Amino acid sequence: MNTLSQVLGIGFDIEAIKKALSQKEWPQMIYNLTGSQKPAFIAQLFQQKNPGLILTYSEEMAQKWVSDLQTWLPEREILYFPASEWLPFEVLGKSRETTIQRIRVLHRLTENKNCIVVAPALAINQRMYSFSRFQEYTFSLRQGDTVDLQELSQKLVTAGYERLDFVDGKGQFAIRGGILDLAPLVGEPLRVEFFDDEVDSIRIFDLETQKSIETLEKVTIPPAIEIVITPEELEDLSWEVKAQARKVAGRLNRNNRSDLAEEVMKQGRKIEERLKLGRLDETIYPYLSLLEEPLDTFFSLLSSEHFLVLDEPIRLKEQLEFQQKEKLEEYTEALAKGQEFVSPESQSIGYEDIIKEEETQPLLLLSTLPRQIPGVTPKGIFNLNARPLTGFMGKTGVLADELEHWQKSGHIVTLFVGDEEHGERMIQGLKDRGIIAYKNNLGDKVEESGVYIYPYSLDQGFELPMSKLIVLSEAEIYKRERKTPAKRVKTSQKTGQRLEFSDLKQGDYVVHIHHGIGQFVGIERIVVGGIEKDYFAVKYAGQDKLYVPLEQLNLLQKYLGGDTDISPKLYKLGGSEWKKVKSKARGAIKEMAFDLLKLYAQRQAAKGFAFSPDSVWQREFEEKFPYEETPDQLQCIREVKEDMMKPYPMDRLLCGDVGYGKTEVALRAAFKAVMDNKQVAVLVPTTILAQQHYNTFIERFRGYPITVQMLSRFRSHKEQKLILQGLKDGSIDIVVGTHKLVSNSVRFKDLGLLVVDEEQRFGVAHKEKLKTLKANVDVLTLSATPIPRTLHMSLMGVRDLSVIETPPEDRFPVQTYVAEFRPDVVREAIRREIQRGGQVFFVHNRVEDMEQVVHFLSQLVPEARYGIAHGQMNEKELEQEMMAFLEHEIDVLVCTTIIETGLDMPNVNTLIIDEADRMGLGQLYQLRGRVGRSNRRAYAYFLYKPQKVLTETAEKRLAAIREFTEFGSGLKIAMRDLEIRGAGNLIGAQQHGHLNALGYELYSQMLKEAVKELKGEKIEEKIETTIEVQVDAYLPDDYIGERKLKAALYQRMVAIDNEEDLSLMIDELIDRFGSPPREVENLLKIVRIKWLAASMKIEQIQQLKQQVIFRFGSDPGVSGEMLMTMASQSPYPISFGTTSSGNLEIKARLRSVAQEELLEAINKMLSVFNGIASKTAS
Repeated sequence: MNTLSQVLGIGFDIEAIKKALSQKEWPQMIYNLTGSQKPAFIAQLFQQKNPGLILTYSEEMAQKWVSDLQTWLPEREILYFPASEWLPFEVLGKSRETTIQRIRVLHRLTENKNCIVVAPALAINQRMYSFSRFQEYTFSLRQGDTVDLQELSQKLVTAGYERLDFVDGKGQFAIRGGILDLAPLVGEPLRVEFFDDEVDSIRIFDLETQKSIETLEKVTIPPAIEIVITPEELEDLSWEVKAQARKVAGRLNRNNRSDLAEEVMKQGRKIEERLKLGRLDETIYPYLSLLEEPLDTFFSLLSSEHFLVLDEPIRLKEQLEFQQKEKLEEYTEALAKGQEFVSPESQSIGYEDIIKEEETQPLLLLSTLPRQIPGVTPKGIFNLNARPLTGFMGKTGVLADELEHWQKSGHIVTLFVGDEEHGERMIQGLKDRGIIAYKNNLGDKVEESGVYIYPYSLDQGFELPMSKLIVLSEAEIYKRERKTPAKRVKTSQKTGQRLEFSDLKQGDYVVHIHHGIGQFVGIERIVVGGIEKDYFAVKYAGQDKLYVPLEQLNLLQKYLGGDTDISPKLYKLGGSEWKKVKSKARGAIKEMAFDLLKLYAQRQAAKGFAFSPDSVWQREFEEKFPYEETPDQLQCIREVKEDMMKPYPMDRLLCGDVGYGKTEVALRAAFKAVMDNKQVAVLVPTTILAQQHYNTFIERFRGYPITVQMLSRFRSHKEQKLILQGLKDGSIDIVVGTHKLVSNSVRFKDLGLLVVDEEQRFGVAHKEKLKTLKANVDVLTLSATPIPRTLHMSLMGVRDLSVIETPPEDRFPVQTYVAEFRPDVVREAIRREIQRGGQVFFVHNRVEDMEQVVHFLSQLVPEARYGIAHGQMNEKELEQEMMAFLEHEIDVLVCTTIIETGLDMPNVNTLIIDEADRMGLGQLYQLRGRVGRSNRRAYAYFLYKPQKVLTETAEKRLAAIREFTEFGSGLKIAMRDLEIRGAGNLIGAQQHGHLNALGYELYSQMLKEAVKELKGEKIEEKIETTIEVQVDAYLPDDYIGERKLKAALYQRMVAIDNEEDLSLMIDELIDRFGSPPREVENLLKIVRIKWLAASMKIEQIQQLKQQVIFRFGSDPGVSGEMLMTMASQSPYPISFGTTSSGNLEIKARLRSVAQEELLEAINKMLSVFNGIASKTAS
């Protein structure tokens, strides 16, 4: 008996090839292998721990190689090295996904040469600085090391890291006193604490919470850029650029081309300016040839042990030649305009350079067809015998028959089913058909006529006749692609938490619960009676200003309305208007909560249909889903099915962005309904969306006796008549349609499930008709706008909500650029996309000059076909344009931000946004989400107008866009803006007005209270203690200087109400900023006093010289006897009295009013009160 690996070795004649290579006979030519056969073959060759570089002809093919090799060689490190972006234009910022992957590979090659690297040929065609330079700027830190922090800081900047006050993205570092926070491109964020110049500790920290997680002894930090240029070299390069520009300009002047000479000098000055700023990206690379430093190839990183494998060398050669030709054309064009003066030729390598590597590396060439390979004389040729297999389309019966046939002929049959769960199901399914299959791991033995199940994935299956081996993948078994695991997303620790002040900046709107909406001016330190304290200054209507002390911060909230573009109204301090607005909103919120509760109760009392548990067919149908479900997608599916099986009608809202998998939840619900002989109606707002859903339903239900039809304007009158008849007599199981579905002519035989997509986009009349359709049937409503978690929590128990937050597996993140608008940038972007058969969204948000934009683009790229889409077109026109775009009759759609939110367009993989600086981050985030929905790399270009002087607002917005693009920072703000918009959609137009008037936070709070009250739950009245004592208590600037950070920390401190949270806050402050000074210690003591006093119903603690007064907000329930006990136990003389409202007041006379002793005395008094209160309770 052999292992699977040994059987593969026999089938691929691996020993003969190994023997030839061990005798240094290379290159070796391998013919007749295709698809997944190639990685399976190479994996057997690499079983002996050989390192290797595999070059293939496309990114998609490289990804498949990586995935298959990871299956065959689980113990080996398989790395993907993507192609870097060749930028013929200058960018302000770009996303770093590609850089991160490339740096990871370079870094791993410095640490461990014994890995396998897979790359498309274009990834290695750029020459680079010698490997020793990369290693020189790879830093190692170990506990106990002596390090000059200033010197390290300068080296980090040279290595491409950006120094900021606060680290919230990769490639950044910050220094606060003796603490260095650093987020390398590769690996976890690090916090290094120094004692003088010695490394005291190294800790991993979480970027979201900023808290340390784990301690390390040592760490290695690679550079944040591939080509590290020292400050001296930058100076030299700047001088060389100037000299070269002058040289070329001089030549042009002599040829009477002074116009071009001026352009060349202008370009030279531009490059010099960028070098001075230290902004290095791919556009600088061509100028490196002006320096004397020699440039190396990627191959210099490899050891002599590395096998070099070329997959389809002829296609590889074509790719490299096409790229070189394209670069040369770009250069020639730029040269003719005076925009370039250094040739990129010496920067790249060609096919010949790769073939030359056979002199030092063992070289293997894989070609499907027997062809002569240019420049190669093989030492050996192997024609291997491997065959592809046909699929079984998920039909287990047909598969079982074929398995029996293979068993009888003595074949070894292996089924790669993706994961353990599918393995168990497959074993059971085959057992039911009389076939015994065994679950195997790769190292287990196999024998003739055996059937083995492997819980791994392969791209395709194949047959090896020489060793009588059959390898089946998910593609053949289920007719689906390899199951790609969903990306796990870290969700916030606390659900329903308050919106933090972490992004509160001067000029932002805030809501004070008692005074209404004002404008935040800043944190001001005020000295009163020799005592320093921080106050939040808020400006109101007129010139009124309110100073909110720290202990009252809980009364202040950041304002967020549903309309992010409209500024709210400022209220007048002391006016009555705010009270009226609050009172009116409270009444309306209560009314809405009552209606929701009533509706909820009515549906639970109504008689519905209880659907049966999942059938065998249901499980089989769900297995055919071509991706791995995300955890919250599975949770939503469970919630929907549980609702369907209850005896009352379901009414569930499912929220999640486009492409997050809502349709799959609806498909499974629809299948379940049809299995119980019920009909399903899927109602969508537009004809195009109906067509898309219809196509999806047809595709997913193929092979099942389910009739799906579509009722929309795309059907002729005769067809519509037949569909209506089919719905009436029950011959149609599922109908997808627009508002035509709610017309009076539609009659169902037995409707069981109604799926409504984007209900907020239907008109009032249609919504009314919907209500009649909804009666007693299960309803699933889908919404593409995310909603805030706090709103979700507020509506618990009055609205059934499911939320999908995990994005789908994203093989190629969207490569994003922020750049000046230039015709060549736009031309390059459009051409690149249409050359690979894709399509482009060009977003221009002004309808009036859209025709001019189309004219400009058609002059720029005449070979492309253009279309227009905006909200002012009539529905039919818009529909025709969108349909033409969907059917690839249009290459570039020039549109406003109208881009259909519900549409899934996997072929659109380039997005160009004109005047991106006029848009908010939320909008840009949502628009960027419209591309990158396939296994191709997608591109987003955020372009802004070239201006001599940018306004301060535009500059700030561009900086925010750049940070968002490069570091992912600002993503939380972008998402939050979107969620608030989603909240507005969910609660309806009338309530939306109240949300705008109160701000989201206060609205949510009121809604939660209204729901609780109507459900009969007790709402505890919270006492907010005010503390007026002569103590310096604040966060000093030399401890925490960053204003936004300070605001967020103050807000979090004031919210603390237990010992555990206080202890965690102290730990966090020490972890992030070092030991707290006296003022911070005082502040933390006051935080503790505040919540202890509140728990005892103390409304105010006030210091008057040597006296401290404790005023209770309500009756503490103590007898006269207890007061006497209190007086006897008090360490200070006390007297009792009553407040103006008749509540208890206790005065304590202190011996000293030194700050620390004062706080200690208050704590002692609270302990006495607490002791008496505890006895009272018992």
